[in-house]
Amino acid sequence: MHCFFIEMPVDGVAALPAEEAKHALKVLRLKPGDEVCAMDGTCRRWRGEIGEVDGASVCVRLLEVLPDNEPPVRVTVYEGLPKADKLELIAQKLTELGAAALVPLRMERCVVKLDKKDGAKRRERLEKIAREAAKQCRRARPLAVSEPMDWKPALEAMRRHDLLLVPWEEARDGRLSDVRAHFPNARDIGIVIGPEGGISAREMADMIAAGGRAVTLGPRILRTETAAVIAAALAMQLWGDL
Repeated sequence: MHCFFIEMPVDGVAALPAEEAKHALKVLRLKPGDEVCAMDGTCRRWRGEIGEVDGASVCVRLLEVLPDNEPPVRVTVYEGLPKADKLELIAQKLTELGAAALVPLRMERCVVKLDKKDGAKRRERLEKIAREAAKQCRRARPLAVSEPMDWKPALEAMRRHDLLLVPWEEARDGRLSDVRAHFPNARDIGIVIGPEGGISAREMADMIAAGGRAVTLGPRILRTETAAVIAAALAMQLWGDL
């Protein structure tokens, strides 16, 4: 069943946005009566069918409300700006896992430097990838993506989580399962992943002072994109719905 984001439904009928309608008609060649999954981008999903087609406009009849598939825990990943297209992979996989938000983060050892204009373009690209990933995995709420954030405002945001996890290659203990035993009811979790150069001692001290907990992801050094996905998956397994 193909999935589409819809506009606000009225009386059990919703229109497809122009880009979604074009994809449905020109690429997938769907016709009236074809069954689809409709999502409004907030958490609501329906089983529906293609209804009236008028030129390039497509309506969907909403037949049945589908269960909410958002996890019971909100996970935000702060990712030190990596090189190349690694953020795109991270955005895609975090969407599939059920993470709530991705915050690209300017850190001391980041090689990539983005100005405001480039940061806005990167965010737009990541949002598109997250929406496509959401459709693929039938998730009604796409991953929220921020523009690259500087360290000080990010640190203030980190303080507001119920639990802040910092996978760090120098951590020798502090497995996530041990943290779960002490914080079983955490429902808003931040995870900070360093860039290719890692997390500096000063940044680590700042996060510890903000209530962060250094944790290990095992005895091997992981690439930044691997660490982001593994940490989010473990958090979802321990506090979420995997």
